[in-house]
Amino acid sequence: MRANKSLRFQLKMQQGIFVLLLLSLLVLLGYLALETRVQWDISQNGRNTLSQTSIEILSKMTAPVQIAAFATEQHVQFGDVREIIHNFVQLYQRIKPDISLTFIDPTEHPDLAREAGVQVNGELVIHYQNKQARLTTINEQAMTQVLMRLSRPYEKLILALSGHGERSLVGAANYDLGEFGQQLQVNGFISEPLNLTVTPNIPSDADMLLIASPQTDLLPGEVDKLLEYIDNGGNLLWLVDRESLRGLLPLTEKLHLIMTPGVVIDPQAEQLKAPVTFALGTGYGRHAITRGFNYITVFPFARQIVFNENQTWRAVPLVDVAHNGWVKYGADDNYTFDPEEDIAGPVTIAVALSREINDREQRVIVVGNGHFLANMYLGNGNNLDFGINLFNWLSGDEEMITIQPRATLDSQLVLTDTELTVVVVFFLLVLPITFLLSGAVIWWRRKRAT
Repeated sequence: MRANKSLRFQLKMQQGIFVLLLLSLLVLLGYLALETRVQWDISQNGRNTLSQTSIEILSKMTAPVQIAAFATEQHVQFGDVREIIHNFVQLYQRIKPDISLTFIDPTEHPDLAREAGVQVNGELVIHYQNKQARLTTINEQAMTQVLMRLSRPYEKLILALSGHGERSLVGAANYDLGEFGQQLQVNGFISEPLNLTVTPNIPSDADMLLIASPQTDLLPGEVDKLLEYIDNGGNLLWLVDRESLRGLLPLTEKLHLIMTPGVVIDPQAEQLKAPVTFALGTGYGRHAITRGFNYITVFPFARQIVFNENQTWRAVPLVDVAHNGWVKYGADDNYTFDPEEDIAGPVTIAVALSREINDREQRVIVVGNGHFLANMYLGNGNNLDFGINLFNWLSGDEEMITIQPRATLDSQLVLTDTELTVVVVFFLLVLPITFLLSGAVIWWRRKRAT
């Protein structure tokens, strides 16, 4: 009798302990579910998560971000636009929780919309550290570029040499750099033309000077001003095409560089259905500009740059091209390799120089090509990303060096007739029949057991 009572008591104790442990496990799982968020993005191109570029930009923003979305309850074209905006901003809030989102109906508060300069339904007004920007395109690339611009302490000033037919940062011709100039503006740069014939000295408040492929010779006095600018520690980006140096030979001597004549021939480009005169950048030096940069860049009609070792400048080759190619001399169209005249690859076409002067680091980049940033060729490879990185480093913002956010790929799922037939047969025939057979087998076994 006692044994039975003792046994029942032990069983009740075991059951009680089991129930207690089960309840504790449920409470623990509930707590972990509240405190921990784990998700997997299996969509094409990771369209439901932010790219590493956006995450890096958010990590550099130390102050809160306020976003005011001027959107009505319903949009004529997009429907519930507020839900779209909320889901989009939530991607950023997961990484940076101090991003706040406020919705304002422009029809109910027209004064607020007019004061903020809102022009379209669904426009975002973003505030960060007493700076403001507006966003009308709801995608990651546009949003991250706005955040990048807001996170800069101040806009960077680029002086662009003019008066000699240079590539213009605001020009629309194929030769010009207008599209790239727009991207610079989005990323927090402003540019001003610099005509040395009317400017006594190059202003010292500029963050950098751009010399983009002059088409006529500079006057000796203009060259002297450029050399003085270098002597005073100014930062410089010089884009040199394969034509004449246009009177800038003294600048190459100042920088201890040799501009090899001829054009780079890259047989690898021909394998990719591109002209052999399009050098493909696939090898990059160890530098802040190219850290983590594992993308292809395209340099049409590039020229070689050779650096003479010296005690003044520290030099890092940025881009090596034509590993199986060569530098072709002469103006003929015979692009076969001549071992007696041509120079075998790999060929360096971009060099970064630096030195300590006036208690600061002076930075100079020389690229043996101006076409890669031109309107006609900017979309090739990752030329845009590489160009933005050049300007970020020259302006002293190497922490802003990053790859531009990826564009969202088409999210539509297109199936062939065969694939559609397989889906229909599986879900409408195979799956239901499987369930019915499984149920029949279970019913038969239970009936047989009884």
